[in-house]
Amino acid sequence: RTTMKSLRFISAEAFVSNAEFARKSLSAVAHDLFPLLFKASYLLEQGEVIHDLVENWPLFDFNMGKLLGATLDYQEDLSHRTCSVCLESCLTGLRDYVLNQSSPYMKRLKVVDLTGIKDVEVQFCKCKKTMGRWSRTLLLSKLCSELLVYLQQAQCNPGTFEISINVLIDLFVTERNYELVVQALLKKCSCPLKICCVAFRSDNLTLQKFFYIIKLTDPSLLRKLEIVHNVHLEMEHLEMLFNSIHFPLLMSLTLPARTFNVRRFTAADEQMLTNIGEKMGEMTQLTELSMSFSILTGRIQKLISPLKTPLKMLDVSNCSLNHADMAFLANSFHANHLEALDLSGHDITELYPSTFFKLLSHCSSVLRSLTLEDCNIQDTHVNMLILGLSPCQKLEEFKFIGNPLSSQALKHLFTFLCELPMLKNVEFPVPRDCYPIGITYPIDDASLCRFDHQKYERVAEELNLILLQANREDVKASTPLFGSYDAAVQETNNELGAYLIKSFKETLEKFTTSFNKMS
Repeated sequence: RTTMKSLRFISAEAFVSNAEFARKSLSAVAHDLFPLLFKASYLLEQGEVIHDLVENWPLFDFNMGKLLGATLDYQEDLSHRTCSVCLESCLTGLRDYVLNQSSPYMKRLKVVDLTGIKDVEVQFCKCKKTMGRWSRTLLLSKLCSELLVYLQQAQCNPGTFEISINVLIDLFVTERNYELVVQALLKKCSCPLKICCVAFRSDNLTLQKFFYIIKLTDPSLLRKLEIVHNVHLEMEHLEMLFNSIHFPLLMSLTLPARTFNVRRFTAADEQMLTNIGEKMGEMTQLTELSMSFSILTGRIQKLISPLKTPLKMLDVSNCSLNHADMAFLANSFHANHLEALDLSGHDITELYPSTFFKLLSHCSSVLRSLTLEDCNIQDTHVNMLILGLSPCQKLEEFKFIGNPLSSQALKHLFTFLCELPMLKNVEFPVPRDCYPIGITYPIDDASLCRFDHQKYERVAEELNLILLQANREDVKASTPLFGSYDAAVQETNNELGAYLIKSFKETLEKFTTSFNKMS
């Protein structure tokens, strides 16, 4: 699919395609052409030109999302291209903007917004090398520290110290880049480039380090907080976090697995849960909440009833919800506003079919994403599911991996899915008849890949043919066996893998020591 380009954009491409000529001629370029030239350079991956454009940026703000998004001159959105060449040139250009004393342009730049960059699975850039959120965090922190060292050592124009640019960024911190980010945040006051953290994700970090760095980020500006995987945050730590830090602008909160476990609750724990709910109620902007893999049986109401703003996104996958939890969700004021819902890991058709479908009907007018993985949805439930999904005319994404459905049932379901006008992405299970007879669900990791691959390919082709015949080539259908693509996990999987091996080794050593003592 080719996107139309205006004559202005075609001229801009021609201008930047000769990097040497473009760099020499920048001083004669009108201010209002810089955004046009930036997008053209980004499309052609002209790193040197990008660097010089940013180094001499003549405008008050530099917003990556707007600059790379759809424009009148070129409709294609390039904000999902996390091209390493382009982004590195951008950030080093920003550093040199501060240092360049001979630029013909007045230094007006006040705000740089890097939050519009989207990390996606498939990259279209020629270099095929991406710079994800973790690497952007590392590079910006590094450049801020280098800039300070240089300013302290070199004879700079006094005007350089008056430059103050807020750099809005989504930080991603792990053990491996922690020290550099801390240094950059500690010296924020003296650095012309001031890191302003809008979203913060932490993984593979000790609690002590997490608590220290979160205070440095200026939590009053934070809109999104993700504490994931290898940050061992439990309920008492969460209460401590909410008691010591206020998050007035927080819109999205993701908590790690096992933050809550009501099976071992005491009276004090019940009070703690109430306190956490009340603190969340004070976050008047909070509309997205993810608490997967916690055990929350019978406590959903206590936790989210204090919220004053309706939730638009709720992930309570594998949280052992009971009928009372589902009834609360179905009847709560959140139900009419839910745009994304994940109830994976719950046997919805057996435990609470009527309340689940009541919840689905309440959110049907706004629901965009529904995830029902490992929910024991069988062939006999398909007609009921179709009935429940029929009003969801805004549904863009439906994920139902791990359900024991036959090829026939999937074809029936796909025929219906073609009728949902906004649908773009479907993640469907390997059909039950592709696995050996007697397979039990949920399927364990060891058996997950032991299916008839040729038969699966034939069924997948038939399902895609159903889409094709209904003129729905716009729908992507896939079976990601080990879960959907996660850019953050993908980028740091080496570090996380090493951490898991280290944890396993330590556990094994403790076990061996205990065993030897017993012997």
